[in-house]
Amino acid sequence: MLKVYQENPHHRVIQKTVEVLKKGGIIIYPTDTTYGLGADINNKKAIERILQLKHESKFKALSFICSEFSELTDYVQIDNHAFKLMKRCLPGPFTFVLPAKRLVPKLMLSKQKTAGIRVPDDAFCKQLVQELGHPIVSTSLPSPEGEILNDPHEIFDLYHKRVDLIIEAGFLDSEPSTVVDLTEGDPIILREGKGDVNKLY
Repeated sequence: MLKVYQENPHHRVIQKTVEVLKKGGIIIYPTDTTYGLGADINNKKAIERILQLKHESKFKALSFICSEFSELTDYVQIDNHAFKLMKRCLPGPFTFVLPAKRLVPKLMLSKQKTAGIRVPDDAFCKQLVQELGHPIVSTSLPSPEGEILNDPHEIFDLYHKRVDLIIEAGFLDSEPSTVVDLTEGDPIILREGKGDVNKLY
């Protein structure tokens, strides 16, 4: 387990985390909302490990994190309406569901060929993606009772034998991102979370 200060992350922690991701490892890391499970989006075996850990179907979509808004168009289709709406909200605590492009691994697609994308307002996440050179898979941590895990010591006890690295930043917000479907034009809120829904309208 490595300690990180999210506002001013030490480059050594970024480098170590990138080394683990490039080797196909899976990590637990802090975002601007909660702790998440992460992997290199280009590593199929790592994504499969996350799906096994969550006991999810292969058709259950996973989201991923980009460091910049400009990266999103490589992975998802964004029309003008969605572009303007997302610019108001990102970076920030939102997950947007959009039609996926070919760069998104099939394991991460929903049955509707959509994918969830995030651009967190978080220096650690941004620098981590930049250092890796492409997006990182992001999904919530499953817990025995189904609640959000925000205590790094509890996370360590549950997961240190099942993941390759845990990045801890102390207690985090227990509120997940707001999930918004933009595939039909007008925003459809799938889950109301930390992101202010008033920004969508």
